[in-house]
Amino acid sequence: MEEDISKKLVLAIKDPNNPDSRESLAKAMELTKAFASSGSTTHYSTVTKLFYDLFEMFETGRDPRAK
Repeated sequence: MEEDISKKLVLAIKDPNNPDSRESLAKAMELTKAFASSGSTTHYSTVTKLFYDLFEMFETGRDPRAK
């Protein structure tokens, strides 16, 4: 499952006009930008992990923390 999400993310970034993941990518980017600009981050890896988890959540509809 994780490999599928990774592939979807790569395809969405390579082709942002692809309608399959466009909405998930846009939502994840918007929320990640808001979090990063809030000053709440303590390490840069937090931002990348958050972006990946948000993208996964919007693609699958499941909470990624429930793994």
